[in-house]
Amino acid sequence: MSLFTDPNRIPENYGLRVAAGLTVYFLIMKFAGLLHVVELRMFNLVILVAGIFFALRKFKQTHEDHLNYFRALVTGVATGAIGSIGFAVFFWVYVSFLDPDLMQYIIDHEPMGRFLNPYISAFIVALEGVFSGLLVTFVLINYITTDEPTQGG
Repeated sequence: MSLFTDPNRIPENYGLRVAAGLTVYFLIMKFAGLLHVVELRMFNLVILVAGIFFALRKFKQTHEDHLNYFRALVTGVATGAIGSIGFAVFFWVYVSFLDPDLMQYIIDHEPMGRFLNPYISAFIVALEGVFSGLLVTFVLINYITTDEPTQGG
């Protein structure tokens, strides 16, 4: 079984999809000249919500319609973490090697910019994404029907 068909590798599968979605959106924003529009970054949350939602739905489909609350929590948080860390690695490579001028723009225009470098910036992106994934997962698993504690799965 490959990573994309193994029912036990759902967080990796959908986490990579989230990272790809975030990367594509970042590049679209870059080429459209809209990276400076902070409000458009909220779409990152939509990408994260969609990825975690579809990961949880896939988990339920591949496990005989069972989704234990805590397994859902682990699946969602892992999906969000893999997606966010994957995007943070791309961001680090991008501002370090491909477009150092973007890093300089961030340093010059952000309130705490003088304290930033590519490593810290990528770490902040990853940390923000992991905690957003935790919050999104918590909200979604209270929306999606999960098993009762006495049910299997």
